[in-house]
Amino acid sequence: MLGKKGTIAIMGSGELTSTMVEVHKELLRSLGEGARALFLDTPAGFQLNADDLSQRAVSYFRDRVGHPMGVASFKSRDSLGTGEAEKAYRALGSAQYMLIGPGSPTYALSQWQGTLIPEIFKRRIEEGACLVAASAAALTVGSFTLPVYEIYKVGQNLHWLEGLRILDHFRLPVVVIPHWNNAEGGTHDTRFCYMGESRFQQLEELLPSNLSIMGVDEHTACILDLEKGAGRVKGIGRVTLRRDGSEMSFQRGDTFSFDLFYGPMRRESPQEVTFKDDVAPDVHREVDTFWHRVQALEADFHKALEEKSPGSVVNSLLELDRVLWQAHEDLEDPEFIAQARERYGELLVQLGFVMESFFTDRKQCLKPLVESLLQLRNHYRQEKRWTDADALRQCLQESGIVVEDTPEGVRWNVHQEE
Repeated sequence: MLGKKGTIAIMGSGELTSTMVEVHKELLRSLGEGARALFLDTPAGFQLNADDLSQRAVSYFRDRVGHPMGVASFKSRDSLGTGEAEKAYRALGSAQYMLIGPGSPTYALSQWQGTLIPEIFKRRIEEGACLVAASAAALTVGSFTLPVYEIYKVGQNLHWLEGLRILDHFRLPVVVIPHWNNAEGGTHDTRFCYMGESRFQQLEELLPSNLSIMGVDEHTACILDLEKGAGRVKGIGRVTLRRDGSEMSFQRGDTFSFDLFYGPMRRESPQEVTFKDDVAPDVHREVDTFWHRVQALEADFHKALEEKSPGSVVNSLLELDRVLWQAHEDLEDPEFIAQARERYGELLVQLGFVMESFFTDRKQCLKPLVESLLQLRNHYRQEKRWTDADALRQCLQESGIVVEDTPEGVRWNVHQEE
């Protein structure tokens, strides 16, 4: 079925989740019966769980997409000149469907640049194959690559790295930014692939003026049909194009001409583009993503704390725990689940601080009564009424008030059960 220019699909995230199942199925259908699908493991090759991630991709395609998926293993350029590298080259050289996804964009670049892999991608696409670049790997296919981890986590100065320029090869002068609508930061802006608006505006100024930026929302795909010269949007979010201060957004079902990458950004297109698969409606739920549910439950938790509603606090935590377990069943992105678990832990810590302040407040409330009783106890002791003094101390003890006689005087506190 090969022989015409192929397709490049950019996924903002969720490449191995339920939201992208129908997108994978549609792309595979366009390649014909028996298309060979491969997962390339390089972006996560440095991770200890790289093989687990590959097997997750195999299981996902077998169980959810209904199509066999093989693995082309090229974890590191250290394998160059070995049978392992040659095996990966041969496998990719005959693949009709190539998936590259989660991991580190800068690691993937460092391992692929100077090898045959970028050229194999280009050649196979020219021959009609489909390259699916998702999440971290999506950052590598354009003119420049955003070093997300180095800026967001390490604190390096704002900069770009040269990308694989696969899109440039097909006359698409584009920089790809996945996770465009990311909202994991909660209290701080993590849109534009964790950069936030102010930093991303500075990054834009560092790019050549002739380049377009393609921002792809999470759980969203932008399918670039090189034969038709047009893109279309699938999934639950939007695709945003920006250049020279202009911006256009396209939602699910929208199509756009590649002319937008070269000329003025306006809705009018010189040609009407149609896709036969567009008649099939998207079956995904409206914007009901994993992170939306996590954030909604966070909001419920904070509201319950403000309203001093213990039952609602517990219910929001229990529901968040259920959502986390369900995410495993739905094959949600493990990175997302790990980050959500961090949020869950932060909420538990916050609850602990509130409980600590509760005990502090309780001590403050009891202070006038307890100190009056301790004065009475001291009076009994001065009169050597030891039995009465001990009885009063025992009464306080049974009421949860711990009394301690020290050389500096009497100290007391509210007993906290473990």
